[in-house]
Amino acid sequence: MAIAFLTRQSAPVRRLCNLRDVRPLLAAALLLLTGLAVAPPARADDISATARSVVRVVSIAIVDDEVVGFGHGSGFAVAPNRVVTNAHVVDLASRYPGNVVIGVVPSEGSKGYEGRVIAIDKVHDLALIEFTGGRLPTVALYSGPVDEGAMVTALGYPGNVDMATARSAADYIHPLSPIRSEGVFSGRRQMSGTDVLLHTAGIARGNSGGPLLDPCGRVLGVNSAITQGEEGDTSFGFAIADSELAAFLTRAKQPYAAVGAPCTSIAESDKADRDADAQASSLADAARRDTASRLATEQQATMASARIAADRHRENVMAIATLLLVLGAMGVGAGTLFELQAKRRPAVWGWIGGAAVMLGAVAVFVLRPSGEPMLPRGVAATVPPASSGAVSSTAALGRMTCRFVPERSRVVSSQTSDVAIDWGASGCMNGRTQYAENGSKWDRILVPAEEQTVSVMQFDPATRAYVTRRYFLSADQMESVRKIRSQVTLKACSPDEAGRANLATQQAAIRTALPPQPNEKIVYSCTPAAASGG
Repeated sequence: MAIAFLTRQSAPVRRLCNLRDVRPLLAAALLLLTGLAVAPPARADDISATARSVVRVVSIAIVDDEVVGFGHGSGFAVAPNRVVTNAHVVDLASRYPGNVVIGVVPSEGSKGYEGRVIAIDKVHDLALIEFTGGRLPTVALYSGPVDEGAMVTALGYPGNVDMATARSAADYIHPLSPIRSEGVFSGRRQMSGTDVLLHTAGIARGNSGGPLLDPCGRVLGVNSAITQGEEGDTSFGFAIADSELAAFLTRAKQPYAAVGAPCTSIAESDKADRDADAQASSLADAARRDTASRLATEQQATMASARIAADRHRENVMAIATLLLVLGAMGVGAGTLFELQAKRRPAVWGWIGGAAVMLGAVAVFVLRPSGEPMLPRGVAATVPPASSGAVSSTAALGRMTCRFVPERSRVVSSQTSDVAIDWGASGCMNGRTQYAENGSKWDRILVPAEEQTVSVMQFDPATRAYVTRRYFLSADQMESVRKIRSQVTLKACSPDEAGRANLATQQAAIRTALPPQPNEKIVYSCTPAAASGG
């Protein structure tokens, strides 16, 4: 079984490139650097989102006005103006220095770009191309483990499809969505001293330099070679491993995005959110029940103490009344005794004093306490009602540190480092960005001028959860969203409720233009900065 590199120099292509009249190719190269027809929008899934970053790489060698070499392969953007491909795709540049035009043809849009090789590693068959005049969405490398049997997808421009559909040389540089093919990961191998990934996704000549992806659309490797089946043997594809690609980019001093989080679905993330909310609600209910039970116990103890105190007070008052009655009777008796002794004046004072004391005893008895306990001031008479859970706070919460919650998130390409926020009054974020009410939460939609990503950021003051949902859109989708975004007039923080209501209406219009599900969902849990040490 032979191994073939995925160059695009098969016999049919050589017939196309060896035409004595080079005008069709020169015209095609001119079209490449000016403008081309608009490609149809990509589908709204993770693989199609990565397809926005995949390009066709075309190389044409012209010596003395004659085409002496033509080839094409695939590539993908690791920076807005830099593309990774195979070294053998741009081999003409080293064979005919100064006489090669390298074209980078995006998968969508109306224009291609001229590029130049800025780094090359022929040993590991990798090259880095820089182009000018435009920007591309970038992809992320997956740096985590891959299980054998896991699903993989190849994206690129296989030459057999081109040969079947191309009508002229210009068709090779016409923006088209890359072809996808699916298979399984079959293991890691060594090929000519290079770590490679063995897989069963269908690839052909022309797929050279195209990415091999996981289900989240992250790059696992760079497709480079195939085994050619003989006598019915199964063909396999080889992709240069992510470890080799990362090392190459590091040597080229090219920054890149790398994600090690496993690929999960938005449905799994949403389920984790629901489970977390349910758990939080259950814990809150349990806390309220515990509080109610504690308060009830405390109230019972307080009531018992108050009842004992009330009974003692009543008994003491009645004892005082009895004592006064006895003293009054003794006064009256003393008056009578003085009268028998013909001591008129002391007798009168005895009768008056005794009668007054007896009247006091009657008054004290009549006004005695009822015996009902009196709760101390500040003690609640009833258990506080349970919270409804629908909290919409306009109060400032101040500076907070928000930390990534992996079990509730789906990460495709973004960084997950801590986020520092300052939540001000009436939905003012960091003193400059106004959020709009969305029920009990606050939302802000970010539509950048250059990137093809829309971010929906949401903060919940009740739970202090900060969530960013990112949508990877096609160029046409971004254009329609930007038109809606241009109608948003509220740029800075404002206490004006009418302005915030208008912002909420405009953001609702943007939501209708977005796919049903985001490509990424990153959840943070926020705590006060002082408490978190931040």
